[in-house]
Amino acid sequence: MVKHDPRRLFGQIFLMLLVLLTPAYAQQPVPPAAPAPEPPAQQNQENSPTLSSQHPIVSTTGLVHLVATVVDRHHNFITDLSKSDFRVIENGVPQQIQFFSRETDLPLRIALLLDTSNSIRARLEFEKDAAIDFLNKVIRRSKDLAFLMTFDNDPEVIQDYTGDIELLDSAIREQRAGGGTALNDAICLAAEKLEHAPVPKEQNSDIRRVIVVISDGNDNLSDHALSDAIDAAIRSETAVFAVSTNTDWLAIDDARKPNKYNLAAGDRVLQQFADQTGGHAFFPYRVDDLAESFLAIGTELRSQYFIAYAPADPPPGGQYRQINVETTQKGLTVRTRKGYFAAAISPTPTAR
Repeated sequence: MVKHDPRRLFGQIFLMLLVLLTPAYAQQPVPPAAPAPEPPAQQNQENSPTLSSQHPIVSTTGLVHLVATVVDRHHNFITDLSKSDFRVIENGVPQQIQFFSRETDLPLRIALLLDTSNSIRARLEFEKDAAIDFLNKVIRRSKDLAFLMTFDNDPEVIQDYTGDIELLDSAIREQRAGGGTALNDAICLAAEKLEHAPVPKEQNSDIRRVIVVISDGNDNLSDHALSDAIDAAIRSETAVFAVSTNTDWLAIDDARKPNKYNLAAGDRVLQQFADQTGGHAFFPYRVDDLAESFLAIGTELRSQYFIAYAPADPPPGGQYRQINVETTQKGLTVRTRKGYFAAAISPTPTAR
């Protein structure tokens, strides 16, 4: 019997495998390059009620989004209206409402702007307590996010987006007063940050962008004009809710029921921010009235309507259009933003 050397036999087997496998691998075709993704088909205007957060006013759907609050003569919120109770007018032309809902559960993205200038030093501690209480009542874990910005000589983000109330609480309590007031710069920076706010992972999700600013409204250091700040808020679809720290009040007859003698210059600025963006301005009398003002903001954010329409005459990019929203019900007032800037749509690249 012939004896085979095991080492020699192993070597022969290895060479055979090498000969058989090497050509097959060498001739393996290179995988073809993945085809370039096709551009997404334009969405049907009647089936897409939301916009990308990166294009605040007009996307491929061409829809304008509005969030509206309705109150009666006694400032009570009216939350049971239907689509037929509203009329939308753009530049004097009636528009057809395409989407409507009673929007009380949108995820919130809140910029809390705390004036830490010398002018509010006496009320700062009360403002801190009221702001913390507001966030505790409004922020829902795993749904809403807020960031804290202070402004004196310059605006500064102290705490970035978070749903953790403890982080916001700690950041607020550490603030001290000093310096001038750069309110317009703060609004511009906050609006830009809100325009690119984190959005929920769910498809076609929308968010509610809100600036809550606590200040006397007396800007003396900003590089931006008031009009710049209002435009920034409008472009980012952000509503400004302002709580005035101005103490210019006059008691008439009953000292327990004081009235504003007149709106100070700073108060008028805060009112303008609110009026143009669909927010609300509050003028608390006593320091402990601050909490009531914040409570009213939280209630209003949960008592609103969502309205969307495609302009009958779409404006070119960059053009400003005035909006007026009315209700057919007598004795009711609608609060929403007064207009919008049409976003420029990038041209489709030509094929080569």
